[in-house]
Amino acid sequence: MNKTPLFKNLRFVAKELENKKISPTEITKYYLARLNELGPEYNSVITVTNERALRQAEVAEREIMSGVYRGTLHGIPFGAKDLLATDGGIPTTWGAEPFRHQTFPYNATVINKLCSSGAILVSKLAMIELAGGMGYRQPNASLTGPCKSPWDKNTWAGGSSSGSGSAVGTGLVPFAIGSETWGSILSPANNCGVSGLRPTFGRVSRYGAMALSWSLDKIGPLCLSADDCGIVLNEIAGPDPKDPSSSDKLYEYSVDSNQRKFKLAVLAGATTNIDEEVADSFKESLDTLSQFCEIEEINFPEYPYEAVTRTIMLAESGTIFEEFSSSGTAALLTAPEDKYGPYARTAVLAKDYLKALRLRDEISQKIDPIMSKYDAVCGPTKGTPASNLEDEFRGAIRGNAKDTLGALGNSVGLPAISVPNGFTKANLPTGIQFVGQVYAENSILNLANRFQQQTDWHLRHPAELLEEI
Repeated sequence: MNKTPLFKNLRFVAKELENKKISPTEITKYYLARLNELGPEYNSVITVTNERALRQAEVAEREIMSGVYRGTLHGIPFGAKDLLATDGGIPTTWGAEPFRHQTFPYNATVINKLCSSGAILVSKLAMIELAGGMGYRQPNASLTGPCKSPWDKNTWAGGSSSGSGSAVGTGLVPFAIGSETWGSILSPANNCGVSGLRPTFGRVSRYGAMALSWSLDKIGPLCLSADDCGIVLNEIAGPDPKDPSSSDKLYEYSVDSNQRKFKLAVLAGATTNIDEEVADSFKESLDTLSQFCEIEEINFPEYPYEAVTRTIMLAESGTIFEEFSSSGTAALLTAPEDKYGPYARTAVLAKDYLKALRLRDEISQKIDPIMSKYDAVCGPTKGTPASNLEDEFRGAIRGNAKDTLGALGNSVGLPAISVPNGFTKANLPTGIQFVGQVYAENSILNLANRFQQQTDWHLRHPAELLEEI
């Protein structure tokens, strides 16, 4: 290959493909080699779709060489979190041992949309078993073992979309698809030093995706930059008759060339009780943002945000996995705590679930007029950098840590993007998140784009991964 596509943004790779400087077959073989060699080293890959990928690449190559160009993703490989159904006998394991050989006769809508755009599915990526819904509290809760951060193989890639974050950060795929119920896109983006976008609830069809929480689950991209996230969202967003919860609002990614001032809010106490180096990165980011943002500190109304989101998630996941739990299949899961975790969800009372739903509606009504004054509210993506693989962790989902922005954003379906904003002394990445109004993805994407034009954190990659295979 004359030019390596490694760690290049999607616009660059697309132009190389469109101009026939590289071919879809070449680039696909390149990433298949990286997936097969490095994937097991980072526990980030469940299935490499070698044969399917090469068939798709050959089709894309014939089309591009004959002058038929479908758009920016045509001929570009991608990976998908292994809760998205794929046909052709490719397993969809949900990251869990009991489903190791599970297959479906159809593709998830998001897979079909990407393949229709000419993108090439090269891998099904590792994840926390059953998307983390069984109460896991350490990184080993996965079919492939603990998924590792590209920056330190002794640290965790983070969140249930761990394989998607790790694969992008390790250069195994140019972009990946993950899902978030509460933190599962933003957390691996933080730990792996990549950009992750959680779209508005309903923006992307969930047909063919494993359900964890009907009213909280969202599907979105993990990429090398905010601009890449916008490009991918443009292809996967839109209504879907197969998913009644999908929004009928159309989406088009639009890059704002107007160098306007953004209005940005910072939640009061954003750096309270978090890692000192994470706080330092955030404060430095605010200095950068002040060059093109009007920044105000705000307070949200007092609500039990974490408890509301946690109650909804536990009640809905308990119902979704009721048969799984009652059959005793949970005993086959990997993490010890996941073997009994499903049963705790059945103890959530109906009155508590209904109260949480009522409070969520109330929160949404109170938050909307506050959010409408700003392009985004920002805060550190996580209070800590990646944790050690051997460590148990605290978390808002388990009720022993605060995560106001994460709980609020997920419960009322707000879009958010996390982008890298620094490194600790141990060379672990930190992240900053921008949370926007419902359907305001372009506002937070353009804000993140401007931040990435002013910084180079997203352009930094582990030196050992820059070596050619």
